[in-house]
Amino acid sequence: MNGRDLVRSVRLFGTVRGLRAARSAWRRRRTDAWGLPPRGAERARVPGPVTGAEPSPGGGIVRFARSELLVRVAATGVVFWGWDGAEPEPSYALDGAPPKPDPRAVLEPDKDGGWRIVSERVTVAVSRHGGVEIRTPGGVVLRRDLPPRWWEPPVGGGPARWLQRSEVAADARFFGLGGRASGPRLRDGTYRLWNTDPRGSFGPGDDPLYITMPVQLVVADAGTHLAFIDNSWDGRVTLREGEEGAGSGHDRPGTSEVRMGGGPLRCWVIVGTPARVLRRWTGLTGAPTPPPSWALGPQHARWGFGSEHEVRRVVAGYRERGLPLSAVHLDIDHYDGHRVFTVDTERFPDLPGLAKDLGADGVRLVSIVDPAVKAEPGNEVYDSGAAGGAFVRDTRGREVRGEVWPGECVYPDFTAPRVRAWWGGLYEERLAQGFSGVWHDMNEPVAFAPFGDMTLPRSARHCLEGRGGDHREAHNVYGLAMARAGYEALRKLRPEERPFLFSRSGWVGMQRYGGTWSGDVATGWPGLRASLALVLGLGLCGVPYSGPDVGGFGGSPSPELFLRWFQLGSCLPLFRTHAAIGAGRREPWEFGPQVLGHARAALLERERLRPYFVTLAHLARLTGAPYVRPLWWGAPGDRALRDCEDAFLLGDALLVAPVLEPGANRRAVRLPRGLWFDTASGMAYEGPGQVLLDAPLSRIPVLARAGAVIPVRGEDGGTGLEVWSPAPGRTGSGLVVEDRAAPGTRPVVERYASRLVDGRVVVERVSDAGALRPERRVRVRGGGAERAPRRAQP
Repeated sequence: MNGRDLVRSVRLFGTVRGLRAARSAWRRRRTDAWGLPPRGAERARVPGPVTGAEPSPGGGIVRFARSELLVRVAATGVVFWGWDGAEPEPSYALDGAPPKPDPRAVLEPDKDGGWRIVSERVTVAVSRHGGVEIRTPGGVVLRRDLPPRWWEPPVGGGPARWLQRSEVAADARFFGLGGRASGPRLRDGTYRLWNTDPRGSFGPGDDPLYITMPVQLVVADAGTHLAFIDNSWDGRVTLREGEEGAGSGHDRPGTSEVRMGGGPLRCWVIVGTPARVLRRWTGLTGAPTPPPSWALGPQHARWGFGSEHEVRRVVAGYRERGLPLSAVHLDIDHYDGHRVFTVDTERFPDLPGLAKDLGADGVRLVSIVDPAVKAEPGNEVYDSGAAGGAFVRDTRGREVRGEVWPGECVYPDFTAPRVRAWWGGLYEERLAQGFSGVWHDMNEPVAFAPFGDMTLPRSARHCLEGRGGDHREAHNVYGLAMARAGYEALRKLRPEERPFLFSRSGWVGMQRYGGTWSGDVATGWPGLRASLALVLGLGLCGVPYSGPDVGGFGGSPSPELFLRWFQLGSCLPLFRTHAAIGAGRREPWEFGPQVLGHARAALLERERLRPYFVTLAHLARLTGAPYVRPLWWGAPGDRALRDCEDAFLLGDALLVAPVLEPGANRRAVRLPRGLWFDTASGMAYEGPGQVLLDAPLSRIPVLARAGAVIPVRGEDGGTGLEVWSPAPGRTGSGLVVEDRAAPGTRPVVERYASRLVDGRVVVERVSDAGALRPERRVRVRGGGAERAPRRAQP
């Protein structure tokens, strides 16, 4: 370590902790030097020419001179392929057993000397040298995976590295790869697949972040597809968009190059419309668990509340100013010496009493939970974990230790079922303290270090569900396994309640256990833009419940920036203000009376739309569709929408256009096809095209789709219907899901239709028995059919 690294370590972590972090980093490096064998000279390998094939249900095995490929098409049209004996299981991504193979899909010879599997929804062609093409039933190629390449070290030198190059259409756009601050559309560049604490606040130029996923959603004129490399090892994805008419009038395809440091080469591919792709994706990796309805309301957090008195003061501030509040989050400063599952009883002498008093006003307490356990005899959590062998160890059998907020810490091995059960039992203490939910932090996992990755040694040993392995394979799934431990514990401890859990880190399938948030997004206009990118990108990877630290994590936002962030946050699933210790305040009244008034309007509108958010939460579970969707969601063939990143759809009914630049009081908004109403002015606009809308400091543009039936909270507290007039000659629709079902039961979905009859809007509830009169109060908006819409500009 050079002097610059030491200075940075001291600046980030403090003098004593910085020096300890430096020692920890050196210890980690020595551990890996001992525990990981040198790779030595490597030998490159490709599959070679095809030698034969063996059919099996849904496809079969295609053999090559130096490798073999298993291809299987499921009855749903989902495609799996794996090289060198790689099967769908074991996998941390899958929710249960893999889908059943399609009995009608048959492996047969292809005309070029290769093989193909033809099914109703997709065709898979394997070339004679190991390339794999995914085609539509009409024969259009959506994805071409070129023959892979492996680099194999000598025996005992570790796993084989591999590379997979792929080609997509020249007009295709890439999305996904987990939480990327530079998205949601992923430009040309290299993206790392290694969950990472970015060492402080981040902005659009920082990569990787806390949640990386080898999931690509590719949108092109010919169709949409999702490709998932089911491998949790460290890797890099290099993307390059194509170019139509490049050179001599020929198209240059878009390309993806995936390089992994080890692990299986296996892939899942799903084709269809965006809605069908996400439905089948969550069918494969697990349905998103809906948060309790209160977690869809406004929440307030701070690292540094400092005391029970301060929490009461802030909550009273919300109540006295007529501001809705659903929850308050306590950060690590409420712990005794930052030790997990403890309480600083001097600052918080009666947490259960505090929780009870806040609960009487409808405000819940949420607790942070970090995985690192202070390695200190006498610490009950450490003693019980050590007695049960719960902590990650190195190749010599010693506990792996790292420097975190409590000091020198050890790390539970959440990839072991018995450790998840032990850790889950500790959440009983949190519930006894009065907490209603938890947020997992620092679970990449983090070990402070002034150089290298801030995590455990790569040679550290993990259970991996009994298979055994090291941290190279376990790192990216560590947060996912911790989320599973917490979620299953909360289900067991409070079976009558839906758990509330969200996690800073995770992997494919984390939606089964809860959601996530942005992490330490930088305070500034670029951080505001990154907040939207993260939510959109995670939703397209199957994680619908997320949101940013409103106002940014550090520093002090200007009143304008805070308000614009607050307005955006009020339209996102997780609506939470949060800030670092020592940062500026985030209570709306701290920014002056004007900001307070506009923030109150945003809060009240969020509460009015709470039934709509509840409906979107349950629909996400039923269909996989995220609450927050890119504008191209219903029209992936619209290239202008594919390139639009500064607005989004909230469900099917609303289009939200946040203000992402300082000083703006108007903004251009691109509309999908159809009739849209400005919810503030009532003005109608006909898409597709672009319109210029007012965006005063008091609000951001929100448009409603003509014919939409939206569940809203009425003045009596019940759920009513807000109906926007359908366009002449067209109909509209909407869904309502009440949050009355017990955990694990299927909710009741109410379906409504709207239409114009003699210039009057008629709303009917649709059932198997036919159309019924709605039992809910109905408010019609949009001025009826007589309002002439303005046509959007191309």
